Amino acid sequence: MSTSTDEMPRWLDLVVLPAVNLAMALLVAGVVVWLVGLDPAQAIVLLVKGAFGSRLGLSYTLYYATTFVFTGLAVAIAFHAGLFNIGGEGQAMLGGIGTALVALWLGDTLPAWVVLPAMVLAAAGFGMAWGALPGALAAWRGSHTVISTIMFNFIASALLSWLSLNVLKEPGNMTVESRAFGAGAKMPGIHEALAAIGLDWPASPLNLSLLLAVAAGVGTWWLLWHTRRGYELRTVGHAPEAARYAGIRPRAQIIFAMGLSGAMAGLLGVNEVAGVHGRLLLDYVVGAGFAGIAVSLIGRNHPLGIAMAALLFGALYQGGAELAFELPGFSRDMIITLQGLIVLFAGAMSQVAAPLLARLWMRTQRPRAVAGAGGAAHG
Repeated sequence: MSTSTDEMPRWLDLVVLPAVNLAMALLVAGVVVWLVGLDPAQAIVLLVKGAFGSRLGLSYTLYYATTFVFTGLAVAIAFHAGLFNIGGEGQAMLGGIGTALVALWLGDTLPAWVVLPAMVLAAAGFGMAWGALPGALAAWRGSHTVISTIMFNFIASALLSWLSLNVLKEPGNMTVESRAFGAGAKMPGIHEALAAIGLDWPASPLNLSLLLAVAAGVGTWWLLWHTRRGYELRTVGHAPEAARYAGIRPRAQIIFAMGLSGAMAGLLGVNEVAGVHGRLLLDYVVGAGFAGIAVSLIGRNHPLGIAMAALLFGALYQGGAELAFELPGFSRDMIITLQGLIVLFAGAMSQVAAPLLARLWMRTQRPRAVAGAGGAAHG
């Protein structure tokens, strides 16, 4: 008798299945580590210790996780509308450009309480515009978002390079970067915010963009599952013909979803450009847009799952750096291998373990069903 995975409860699909996939990925990675002559248990202990074993390590883990929350949410929002946005890289670049333009314009003359909100709005607005463009092409011309968004990544990279070289480059500086932002355009670090209330915390790249990521996750959850607009967006993604029959305009929802998706990716610019570097650089995105695809897949396209998956990837980035330093013979390439295995099991092979879990679940339910039927018969 075949067992449908649709018979599994939602918590089993959203929590247990991703945990099983992660366990399989770690098991395979452990075998790889053992094959190259290293101790898998020692590697795991060092990785966890590097990511969570100190306040500084935890800060770096949360800093990386903040970036992945933004790009993971960007992928998830588009996914719920039936779209696949792989343009997070380009949308994040445009978000950084918007952040930098406002910072260079206002950062030297206005206070932070004016400049920082303007930078956040600019980052979201530039990213939204860059996401809405391929959304409009998909809505009105039938263009596939996978193709259009990846092409827009290249255009965004070229635009960033041109602006950095010809418009924003600091005179006399051999490095291709803008001049440093003014004091009003620097996103405060978490250690600075905690010091203001008398708490000591080590300095790190972690900044108040962490709170922005939390707000973005809560806002996305509320919008998608607790508003009419979110219901319409998800309806278009899961049943476009039914949505059209119900009077929902699919074109408007597609553009809205891609615009909102781009806004989320654009907020990465606040974390990196305003929170860490304090100037516009060429390479501040460094693959975070594509990592967001894996984060969204592992998180089952739900904001809470995305937060947990982002924390996992943040731990891999930070713990991997410590592991490569502490364990001779362990390279960053092996961390990339681990990330690839997680993506493989959580993405392409995400449903491999689902039938087994469904069968195990049904077996646990049969005694209850039999007991219930027996009680009804005696009654």
